[in-house]
Amino acid sequence: MPSADKKFKDKAWSDKDVETHWDSVSDIYIRENNKVKSAHDQRFLETIKHLELQKEHKVLNITSRDCEANDYIKKTEPEADVLNAEISQGLIDEAKKVRPYVNQVKIETYSQLPFKDKEFDRIVCLETLEHVKSPVSFLKELYRVSTPNARMVLSCPPLTSEFPYHVFTLLFGGHGEGPHRFIPSREVKKLLLHTGWKLNYHYGSVLIPFGPLFLQKFGEWLIRKFQKTYLSEFGIRQFYICEK
Repeated sequence: MPSADKKFKDKAWSDKDVETHWDSVSDIYIRENNKVKSAHDQRFLETIKHLELQKEHKVLNITSRDCEANDYIKKTEPEADVLNAEISQGLIDEAKKVRPYVNQVKIETYSQLPFKDKEFDRIVCLETLEHVKSPVSFLKELYRVSTPNARMVLSCPPLTSEFPYHVFTLLFGGHGEGPHRFIPSREVKKLLLHTGWKLNYHYGSVLIPFGPLFLQKFGEWLIRKFQKTYLSEFGIRQFYICEK
């Protein structure tokens, strides 16, 4: 009998291809994100709202990029134990330059994480799911390494972000996304259910990612007001607040 996993297809690229892309843009990653700093940092501000951190928690930040999430976590709960996991050695090296105090580990593949069972109380997974070769294997691994009462904050762009992403890249450049597939929120929900995660709630955010700050704030007000409509799917960052 075929495995139920088969209904969720792996991607055409490899995790190594993803690593190669982020290595190639590691030296411009921080500079390019600073051009859209408000929209970029929104992911960290929203994450902190939902983590419900306590001082005894061990937190996995995957993938950590330049480890900026580490600062937000430690500012909220200084005694939390944060491990930053990243697939790109180039980004690990960049993070060491700007944040030499962080605890980092390199992963080789998203499908087999180098951590013990039930090791982490909190999982931070921001803009990662769309890049991994096997989303099912990745989410199962996050489930495996999380404690029985773990909470995960996951974000990723929806399918509707594909066209705006290409327009933005054409007009403003940026670090690019490399191998990716932006996933409709309904499919992300199915993936979470299939891999054992309980979804507490989901919402779309960042309707207007650049431009005057007042315009960005208006976009956020608008998308929050119409969360129960299809407009929420046009937010370039979809949040999924999950528990094990």
